[in-house]
Parts: sequence; structure tokens; C-alpha cells
Amino acid sequence: MAGAAWAYWHLNQNIKSVDIDSALGDDRPPRAMTTPTSPESASASPLPSGALNILVLGSDSRNGERNKDLGGGSSEGARSDTAMIVHVDEGRSEATVVSIPRDTLVTRPSCPLPSGGSTSIAYGAMFNTAYSVGGPVCAVKTVETMTNVRMDHYIEIDFAGFADLVDALGGVTVTTDEDISDEDSHLELEAGTHHLDGKDALALARTRHGIGDGSDLGRIGLQQKLVKGLLDQVSSTNLLTSPTRLYGVADALTSSLTTDTGLNSLTELMGLGQSLKSLSSTGTETVTMPVVPAPSDPNRVVADEPEAGELWESLK
Repeated sequence: MAGAAWAYWHLNQNIKSVDIDSALGDDRPPRAMTTPTSPESASASPLPSGALNILVLGSDSRNGERNKDLGGGSSEGARSDTAMIVHVDEGRSEATVVSIPRDTLVTRPSCPLPSGGSTSIAYGAMFNTAYSVGGPVCAVKTVETMTNVRMDHYIEIDFAGFADLVDALGGVTVTTDEDISDEDSHLELEAGTHHLDGKDALALARTRHGIGDGSDLGRIGLQQKLVKGLLDQVSSTNLLTSPTRLYGVADALTSSLTTDTGLNSLTELMGLGQSLKSLSSTGTETVTMPVVPAPSDPNRVVADEPEAGELWESLK
């Protein structure tokens, strides 16, 4: 009992959180309306089952030696290297994962700063600068401004955390359609099916110059393969039958995790995970925000309307 209590305390202490609701106040899109649960079904299934929109960011944090060794760089700060909106349908057995290209030019709203004051509105700013100038709060506000969709939760994981999570799960299997040779991510991979460890999975998630035209859109395709591969790995690994592996996965996940305050305890994270137990790769659709080259810069993209607006509307 003492060991279990210590493990719970340790995992709980791992989790870092940001109070996004208090920072943004009421100037946000409305929460999605969910179908009321009948008393009978509530007693039979106490887990939450309403639709959710979760902003998931992968940050290239420079904090810690392992993040630097894995490609975070040597300078201070971090950027949102990967951004996905995970929309979970009501019933939580199906989901849509929408990738937002980090090179998208957006209107970055004024965001409150932890130290007081706020950032200035920026027009035609790269999407990933929102995190750089205003952290998770500004990332969430920028996404909500561009989509008019309320983000129910926020989850961020850094380089080291992603690599450790993949290793704790026993690796991830993905199939690539072409040979990959990327000097920046240090990945050499022949076309075909591969079972990757954490370091190589992270390199695959960061690869862009070794595939296609070298744009962020090619990298997004690889990241979406990894999402489905991880869902398959979780489904095939019965963590509940191995307390040691379960603890390893939980420790890897919580050690490098930043959430909103609605998910900042082990109990809340476990509740979310259990409510998603019916979710699989076959029930998960991966799409990319519709974009076109930016008129002002062919190396950047902007939302392709009305297709982008229709996509956001489908997430409400």
C-alpha cells in the first residue's frame, strides 16, 4: 500500500499544468453542447462520454540535456513543433485528428502574459510563433481564434517525453512509402514497414527535408502515420496485466507532460484514458487543415477557404 501510494504521489507530482481557463476568461468560443445522459446509463457507465476537442502540441523544448541531444537545440525557449486538434466524437469511440501546418500564416491575437500585460496582435504571423511569444495560453487562443472552436483541453509533450513514451510502449510500427534520408533529423530509413524505438520515432516525426518537396506537409503525413501506429501499439499492449510496464508508460508520459488544469492530476488523466478505451486506429481519421500557398510568400501557407471553415464547423 505504501509503494502504491508513493507511485501515485510521484506520478501526480510529475504533471505540470497551466490554468488556461482563468487566463482566457469568457472571451472564447462556447463549449460544445452534449446529449444529456439518462440516469440509467449514467449509473451503468460513469465515465464521461461527451464530444471533446483537445489541442495537442509537441514542443521542441530546449530544457534539459536530453531534449538538446534529441534535437531541441541549444538556445533558450521552445516552439510548437507539432500541432494537432484531436476531436473525439460523442461516445468516444471515433476521432478526427486535424494537423495544423506550423508554417501557416495567421492572425495571432493579443494574448495575456503570466507576468502581466499582453502580447500585441500580429497579422500574417507564423502559427508556431503563438507558443513562442505567449506559451500554451496564446497557442490555445490562436487556435480558437482561427477555428472558432472551443478547446476543451490542452496537452503538450516535449522531445524527450515522446521518445520515452514510445520506448515504454515497446516501440511503434509504421510503414513508409519512400526512402528517407534527412541530415537534420539524422534518420536513414528505407521504404517499407519498420518497428521504431523512441529515438527513431522522434526522428521520423521531425523529418521534412528527406521526403517529398521538403515542406511541412510531408512531415505531417509521417506524424499522422505515427499517431495511428501508437494507437495500434496501445491496443495490442495490455498494460493492465503488467504493472511494471503500466508504471513505466505512466512515468514516461507524466514526466514530460504539460496540461490544462482540467487534466492536471493522475485521476483526471486516467479518467480520460479510460473513456477513450474504445478508440482505435480504424476509428480515427487523420486530416490536414486545407491550405494553399500564401500569396505573400510561397514558402508559407494560408487556410484554404471555404474548405477550412467547413472542417472547423464539423468539429463543433
